[in-house]
Amino acid sequence: MPVSAQTVWWNTTRGMLTCLLTAVFLVACTPAPLIKYSTETPPLMLAPASAVGVTDQRARFREIFCAATDAHGEQFEDHRPCDEALVRLGGEPAPTGRPVDLGRSGSGLKFAMVPGLGWSCFEDFILPSELAAINHIEALGYRFTTIEVAPLSSSTHNASQIRDALLAMTDLQDGEKLVLIGYSKGVPDILETLVLYPEIVDRVAAVVGIAGAVGGSPLADGAADSLLDTFSRLLGDDCPLGDGGAVESLRTSTRMDWLAQHTLPDAVKYYSVITYPDRAHVSRGLVSSYDKLSQVDPRNDTQVIFYGQMIPGSTLLAYLQADHWAVMLPIDRSHETLAKAFFNQNDFPREILFETIMRHVEEDLMQADQGM
Repeated sequence: MPVSAQTVWWNTTRGMLTCLLTAVFLVACTPAPLIKYSTETPPLMLAPASAVGVTDQRARFREIFCAATDAHGEQFEDHRPCDEALVRLGGEPAPTGRPVDLGRSGSGLKFAMVPGLGWSCFEDFILPSELAAINHIEALGYRFTTIEVAPLSSSTHNASQIRDALLAMTDLQDGEKLVLIGYSKGVPDILETLVLYPEIVDRVAAVVGIAGAVGGSPLADGAADSLLDTFSRLLGDDCPLGDGGAVESLRTSTRMDWLAQHTLPDAVKYYSVITYPDRAHVSRGLVSSYDKLSQVDPRNDTQVIFYGQMIPGSTLLAYLQADHWAVMLPIDRSHETLAKAFFNQNDFPREILFETIMRHVEEDLMQADQGM
């Protein structure tokens, strides 16, 4: 059926409106200070990752990322040399020197992504260019799917959807397991699933958090829940309100209280990929939220602070020179005008990123099974 020019115009306009609203809706309504004085908080501390059970595998991740970049990175639209894509923070271990296998996957793992806040609200706007990364990893033999969750609902609500989706997967053979990849709010959605529904834990081998809102975001602390209702009404049927609990789920107090009261299943292995852009690598449409969050800490990706992305007890894989949107949303590939105007730092080698995550997790889990 032919698509009218009016339909194309509306889809593009709605997509642009969605992007801009998502970029500013928390910032515009967040009063200073971002984190208010309160006694309603569990005891907290800020400590080096090594002091709280985090394993550092940045060196091996860098080896795989660079090998994949050198082998076929230039064929992708957002090619970037590996040392420009990865940020080297202090204390990164020395290279392992082990060879990197760039052959087809043979592990039998299935990867499933849980997206972040508002994903389905602009999925049609992003999807055509997002398919490039999916096509690449599937060509390497990796099985991949996306788990749909309510775009504006709470993590507790979405946990039930993730649980149902996992139990409905009938293509897992005996002994095969899932690796759940969470982006942004998708990470706490996954963590709540594992705690609330222990019946699915034996299906999950690992969880990977990318720019995860594990510790919440100070931008959400002062934002009104009613903003989501306005957001949903503006964008229509593709952006249902659900229980409207997404902002509450992203508040730092909510996430810290949840982490204090729950222990993650130790049968699952956890990995953290953290976005850590300098201001020069933040798109101009996101600079206002970067600066706002910099009142707390300039080491943020425009939505979450770097230390708030770490899953407790996880394996640290990488720090990326990418803002919160660039790491996952390829706006620059299909909406050139919008990218130039607002998302001018949106390019990032996502194909190489996903390939590296999957190769690293596959290798690490196989070594663990072999007792290495």
